[in-house]
Amino acid sequence: MSEEFTIKPDPENPNLSTTVQGMDQNGNKLETRVIIERPLTLYLNSQEIVTMMTIGDHPDLLALGYLLNQNMLKPGDKVDAIDYDDDLGVVVVRTGVETNFEEKMKKKVRTSGCAQGTIFGDVIDAFDDIHLETDATLKTSWLYELTKKINTVPSLYLAAGAIHGCVLCEENRPIAYMEDVGRHNAVDKIAGWMFRENISPHNKIFYTTGRLTSEMVIKTVMMGIPILISRSGFTAWGVELAQKSGLMLIGRARGKRFVALSGQDRIIFDADINASDESSKK
Repeated sequence: MSEEFTIKPDPENPNLSTTVQGMDQNGNKLETRVIIERPLTLYLNSQEIVTMMTIGDHPDLLALGYLLNQNMLKPGDKVDAIDYDDDLGVVVVRTGVETNFEEKMKKKVRTSGCAQGTIFGDVIDAFDDIHLETDATLKTSWLYELTKKINTVPSLYLAAGAIHGCVLCEENRPIAYMEDVGRHNAVDKIAGWMFRENISPHNKIFYTTGRLTSEMVIKTVMMGIPILISRSGFTAWGVELAQKSGLMLIGRARGKRFVALSGQDRIIFDADINASDESSKK
């Protein structure tokens, strides 16, 4: 897998943002772009699962990833069809096996994620049985190249802000880049894309613009990805869960600075931190 950005944001898509009139701090009139968010109701076969606030792109991937990360679909399960109705804001994932998650739906944990993220209680229970590969390493040269490529590619964040991004990477190559109003939605789109394209999590790197909370750690571990990087900070429970599962956890990654709080022994310091880099200075 050598291609960079197999899938990436489309900041020119008119369905994802709009222009509004406003005023700046000096009382001058201005026009600015703002993100459009809309509800999307997810059904698994005939059962309503959740209504999410989303920007509306890739509803099929969001639906698949949500069900996978909530342990309602397994990596080896067969999906017969995904039906999406844009007018109704409804996506239906159809499987060949009858499903009933009525009891599961009663046990939810409201997460710290923006846009009201939730995790079902049995996902946290299943987390205890997951142990990530401990041979996955990260070169600092990869980290510096990735942050530069991700931060400079055209995106909705650069065009309008008020949005989170998540990127699946391999070594120094960003592969799949998704954005959404909630970082949990962006994660789920990546999970759905990996499921659809049969992408192995082995030796992959997950980059997010959001905080390294328990939710982010749990989702990354559920996806089987051994390395998680963010330009933002940590929560104590997120760090504890990362250490428990063997997830390499790196935060505050800006320019050539970062903080590693889990998996530090698997970082290979091969880059010259004193080398000139104009993008880092900016």
